[in-house]
Amino acid sequence: MLAIRDVVGGYEDIQVLRGVSLDVRGGEIVGLLGPNGHGKSTLLKAIAGVHPATGGSIRFMDEEIIKAPPHRIVEAGIAYIPEERHLFSDMTVLENLQLGAYSRTARPEFRRNLELVFDVFPRLKERQRQVCMTMSGGESRMVAIARGLMSGARMLLIDEPSIGLAPSMKKAVYGAILRINQDAGITVLLVEQEIDYALRLTSRIYMMKRGAVQFERPSGEASVDELKEAYF
Repeated sequence: MLAIRDVVGGYEDIQVLRGVSLDVRGGEIVGLLGPNGHGKSTLLKAIAGVHPATGGSIRFMDEEIIKAPPHRIVEAGIAYIPEERHLFSDMTVLENLQLGAYSRTARPEFRRNLELVFDVFPRLKERQRQVCMTMSGGESRMVAIARGLMSGARMLLIDEPSIGLAPSMKKAVYGAILRINQDAGITVLLVEQEIDYALRLTSRIYMMKRGAVQFERPSGEASVDELKEAYF
């Protein structure tokens, strides 16, 4: 579904991505692990077109998207959920979800996607009229993921879904991601620092360090010692 080959990129004169290659098959949940500042979030931004790569190839559903603008990538079926959430905080949950369905391809499917969102996140259905600035961190994270679903995405790129959340909210968010994948068949590529959560949720992991993939493993075969050595 997603094929990345020899992707390079960075910020001004700082090279961050140094020839990244990886694959994500349809229906998978794949994790990107590794120390902070080693290119994981930059790679998600490059896939989404938010901060384009400067070289290499990114193919989605066999279509080259490395030079496509972000709105075309959304229309192709990829939704990016950043770590910072970037909600419209003075608007309601429902208004944020409506904006998630703004693209021309998502508008005809608004009702169907809203039904999916409220099925996965019943708490948001109850609080659809609530202003987002009054919500907890976990609820805000749910809104951010739900807004991505409203675009009609076939793949979600989720950056640090558990960061800053209480344990109960982490469990709820990860349960929702699993339902999105299993019940709706949506593919997920996520960046995560919580190794235990990542290994339980994903089918495969890629370890990134210094802007490149160090190794790829089925999640059930990744040893804690190997991961610690890669981190430290």
